[in-house]
Amino acid sequence: MDDVLLEARQLSKRYGGLHAVSDVSLAVRRGEIHAVIGPNGAGKSTLVNLLSGDTKVTSGTIALSGRDVTGLAPDARAMAGIARSYQKTMIFPGSTVFENVRLAAQARAGHPLRMFGAATANQGVNARAEDAIAEVGLTSRIDTIARDMSHGEQRQLEIAMVLATAPTVILLDEPLAGMGHAEAQRVISIVLKLKADRAVVLVEHDMDAVFALADRLTVMADGKVIGSGDPEEVRNHPAVRAAYLGHEHGVAA
Repeated sequence: MDDVLLEARQLSKRYGGLHAVSDVSLAVRRGEIHAVIGPNGAGKSTLVNLLSGDTKVTSGTIALSGRDVTGLAPDARAMAGIARSYQKTMIFPGSTVFENVRLAAQARAGHPLRMFGAATANQGVNARAEDAIAEVGLTSRIDTIARDMSHGEQRQLEIAMVLATAPTVILLDEPLAGMGHAEAQRVISIVLKLKADRAVVLVEHDMDAVFALADRLTVMADGKVIGSGDPEEVRNHPAVRAAYLGHEHGVAA
């Protein structure tokens, strides 16, 4: 657990006088799901955007396996090994499961404009896509048009697209949003498997899921870290009790 794959040091993002993220540091290790939680407006999604490169930092540094990636654009970070999902599902609804995942695998291979060629053109890309689809349990749906799938299945598809890029770090922004219990449980089981030989950063509002998944928690409020540690430690942190967590987890709201 000493193998830090992603490390942020004193990250800040300011919009004029607004400090969306202020001096946030965290280290995410191989084989670990590191959940970031907090009330609405705490800065969680901004932090994920900073880590992925979708938002430029005002100050601070981001390192991937010891390499400074702070100045890299999102596509360059993706090629380096940082992949993410978004709050809103990002898929191609008119394409099949295989076509969606093959696109992601093709982009990782460095030939994105050739992805509309024959499906047999690149067996390595095809194999990577098929492996990613199998990892999320969608092999039986491989030829299904994405828009014909349930919301939960579309989330599984998006995770498969992330996996097809061969990431070492995966950023998941509210992967359970809008799901019923059965679909959520299916995605939780998939997310648990993602950490094998990878590091996962998870932003999620479902506290039951967070405590089921997280090896480590960082709690944010008003753009700052107010607590960080293992789930039980954070559960009993006085500042966390006051700021966020509910009675159902044995702490005050």
